[in-house]
Amino acid sequence: MRFRLLFLFCICTLMLKAQENQQPNVILIMTDDQGYGDLGYHGNPHIKTPQIDDLAKESVRLNNFRVSPVCAPTRASLMTGRYSLRTGVRDTYNGGAIMSPDEITIAELLQEFGYQTAIFGKWHLGDNYPTRPMDQGFQESLVHLAGGIGQAGDWLNYDKKDSSYFNPGLMHNGVPVQTSGYCSDVYTSAAIDYLRSHGDKPFFIYLSYNAPHTPLQVPKEYYEKYKDIDPSEALPDGTRPVEMSENDKEAARKVYAMVNNIDDNIGRLRAALKEEMLDKNTLIIFMTDNGPQHYRYLAGLRGKKSKVYEGGVRVPCFFHFPDQFSKNKDIDRLTAHIDILPTIADFCGAEVQDEQRVDGVSFLSQCKDNEAASVGGERAYFNYWTRRSINKYHNMSVQKGNYKLVANNSYNEDESAFELFNLASDPHEQVNIVEEQLSIAQDLRSELDDWYNEMVTSPNLQKAIPAIIGTKYEKHTVLNRNDAFGMEAVWNQQTIFAFWEVEFAKASNYDIEFHFFEPIEKKGQLKIQIGAVHYIINNAQTGVKELQMKDVFIPEVKGQLMAWYYQKGKNGMETLLPFVVEIKNNN
Repeated sequence: MRFRLLFLFCICTLMLKAQENQQPNVILIMTDDQGYGDLGYHGNPHIKTPQIDDLAKESVRLNNFRVSPVCAPTRASLMTGRYSLRTGVRDTYNGGAIMSPDEITIAELLQEFGYQTAIFGKWHLGDNYPTRPMDQGFQESLVHLAGGIGQAGDWLNYDKKDSSYFNPGLMHNGVPVQTSGYCSDVYTSAAIDYLRSHGDKPFFIYLSYNAPHTPLQVPKEYYEKYKDIDPSEALPDGTRPVEMSENDKEAARKVYAMVNNIDDNIGRLRAALKEEMLDKNTLIIFMTDNGPQHYRYLAGLRGKKSKVYEGGVRVPCFFHFPDQFSKNKDIDRLTAHIDILPTIADFCGAEVQDEQRVDGVSFLSQCKDNEAASVGGERAYFNYWTRRSINKYHNMSVQKGNYKLVANNSYNEDESAFELFNLASDPHEQVNIVEEQLSIAQDLRSELDDWYNEMVTSPNLQKAIPAIIGTKYEKHTVLNRNDAFGMEAVWNQQTIFAFWEVEFAKASNYDIEFHFFEPIEKKGQLKIQIGAVHYIINNAQTGVKELQMKDVFIPEVKGQLMAWYYQKGKNGMETLLPFVVEIKNNN
């Protein structure tokens, strides 16, 4: 027995020393549409997040951490350390959530330095070669399509409607698979399986939950915990949340239940790290991608998702690495999503090349330093978002030091029409001091103008990023609605104009299948055009959702792929846009 205990002690000692000598692991956790106030740690009395709260208490807390107002731009900046417009990402759909394959991601950077890389959850930066996560440095990927499970672009789950978050169809290394369980549980289990089987070498795991994004679907046992609460009740300090409609209240109950489920999953993940004796050598980063979609407890911040006010762009961010960082420290200086890549690279000993043109800076020294980091800093940080493309002086901001200039104006208005806030004395952005501090507003506007002029001339923003078809990397291409260009409101409509940017890399015969949202009601013609190539087939079938073109010869060509069904409608001829277009190479 003594020998056995001694043997076990020696083994454990060797494993601990191996942890100390090995390159550190990194797990980057990001939730979707969880606001700054959706944590018990930030004063919300209604939500139960004991695991995340404990993580926060044991971490370096970035108290002035900023992201973009919506998800795809945040994800592009997170992956590259660059403002999203530089990467070609300008929106969440309408072809605006496709990141240039020329970008160098965290996964590609770390892979060059010996890391194993994996993503589980939401990618939202392109669903076709060469912009999938497996094309951008992730050796293992289990992700949903488009911007969310069950959205119009997620052709694997769209028809499931109210049950899309349960047993979702996902893409595993580019191949559709059927999973079993609630989506957040599925992603966590996959991450745990990965770390258990890859703990012998350093790994980078990007665990990117799509919850609590809409649709607000949650396991019954979690909803039961919140079904009777009133999220608008006064808080312990006597304050009240913002005015909430009945829809807002019900949305809050479901969001809190979804976050509660994520909290339990983070507990599972940390327990697995401890069981595998990887906890002391693993950096855990927790953050969210933007503010909440609905009004609820906002911790006093102004605005919500899609806005550049603090409620839309200020989110939780915790860095937990007990052996090197303080277990309980606040960093109050301005930090942002663009800083994550250089900080991780610095932490892992990876070198960021000058040609990457990273906009962020590493804050690793502040994490390790015993001295508290000061508020602000003199660099300027910019934010924006408008649907489809950047719109000068509309929903834009620049922050420098304690001052933040917000623009919600016409493109030709002067500084007096802007809003200026001193976040040190007015963190809730209630007092516009632009008239009293006009010279500061002028200086910040000048910096905003320079940034805008640089962004709109970014090469990746000027070019369409195509799906490349006919390669060995993706023999079966499915073009979905999320990546379709066209009218601003392209989503799940049948009668709307849109197209896909494509490049056929190989001249060949292709089978093309067209899926529609609703059954075809009348005889008509199916048409497809790619550049100068145009094919038409007459159709007499009705009551079907799928139509095919077999053995279509397509040369090497790059351009807009337009597909439509042409039929006689009530007001003359009408065109129907397919839900998805599937393209298979016959050779």
